[in-house]
Amino acid sequence: MKLSAAFTFLTLASASAFAPSATNNNARGNTALSMTGVTRNPNFAKLAGGYLFPEIGRRRNAYLAENPDMADRIISLGIGDTTQPIPEHILGGLVGSASKLGTKEGYSGYGAEQGMGDLRAKIADKLYGGIIKDSEVFVSDGAKCDIMRVQQVFGPGVVTAVQDPSYPVYVDTSVMMGQTGDINPDTNQYENIVYMPCTAENDFFPDIENLPRSDIVYFCSPNNPTGAAATKEQLEKLVKVCKERGSILVFDAAYAPFIRSEGVPKSIFEIDGAREVAIECNSFSKYAGFTGVRLGWTVVPDELTFADGSKVRDDFNRVMTTAFNGASNIVQGGGLACLDDEGLEEINTLIDYYLENAKLLKEAMESIGYDVYGGNDAPYVFVKLPEGKSSWDTFSEMLEKAQVVTIPGAGFGPGGEGYLRLSAFAPRETVIEACERLKKAMA
Repeated sequence: MKLSAAFTFLTLASASAFAPSATNNNARGNTALSMTGVTRNPNFAKLAGGYLFPEIGRRRNAYLAENPDMADRIISLGIGDTTQPIPEHILGGLVGSASKLGTKEGYSGYGAEQGMGDLRAKIADKLYGGIIKDSEVFVSDGAKCDIMRVQQVFGPGVVTAVQDPSYPVYVDTSVMMGQTGDINPDTNQYENIVYMPCTAENDFFPDIENLPRSDIVYFCSPNNPTGAAATKEQLEKLVKVCKERGSILVFDAAYAPFIRSEGVPKSIFEIDGAREVAIECNSFSKYAGFTGVRLGWTVVPDELTFADGSKVRDDFNRVMTTAFNGASNIVQGGGLACLDDEGLEEINTLIDYYLENAKLLKEAMESIGYDVYGGNDAPYVFVKLPEGKSSWDTFSEMLEKAQVVTIPGAGFGPGGEGYLRLSAFAPRETVIEACERLKKAMA
């Protein structure tokens, strides 16, 4: 009996150690206004509204709250999230790596923060053909995370340039880092950011030579959201201007495997001189359906230096080793499988599937009478709206009339107003259904 009572006491005691105190909770609840003495980071107060994609979700949910009977009809051509299953050989790499952890011989704990040596070497060889060194490859949990890590290297004292429209992460992380002033309510642009207009009128490539100098230039090709893939001549101009101005180019190549046009570079390091001015971020997310698996990499060449001659690579390495414990061992095993010949073949099959979706979406929107861009070397179709049509209003119209979720171009910056982005990351039957609905609703 005494032993039983002792066990009961220990059980209650251990449970209470992890449970919140009711007394303390009540005491806090009786306080009319409770706050700490810590000042909020003022840079976060500068951020305009919420991040784009959660805002799309909020508006979709608001529509469904008012129209619950439409829940089964919603088709999403919005966020660029892959929808096809991970292919067999690549999946085998993930499963095999997980299984090893259950054996004495195969178990591994912490690995190198920069990534497995075999994976770094395979990325340099299979994806870059040896034009970069494996020691310049930093394996990570994705390109989006790496953009923030790059920002940590640069700090608050730089001027950033971004394509307009562009992936919101470049602007939002610049604001968070304290690189900007407040947003101008008239232009919807932040002070101390150079916005590089990229619209149909300039073939979605900025007139960079006639724009103000910036310290850091963010450039995405194939582009999100416009779907434009920069030509070799355009990228040569970009590298040349960055070199002349002493700027660092951060090249986002997350959609490189979608390039099918001859002569269009898949990496900035195909351009002479890029090793002295560029960093490249990339990801397996769109290559192999790893959006939820999380695996990417960033290339920082040895030749890239700051004004004092110190290597950018060394500072990026310090960020990785200080604030990151390396990508999952299991996931890196999947990355190795991606780069086997069988894995690369599976990736090409996936990419072809999404490009066919993009073709269907492009043809459908053109048949309605819109001018349409992208969709050839990218999974995004960028639709120009008739003069005077708001992108958010058209987003709402398509949602209400066809129950199709798109992304308003204005969400990617002021230069995106008057456009919509459609994503090809959807099942084929869903894309076909969306095309039919849109042709009926928007004709």
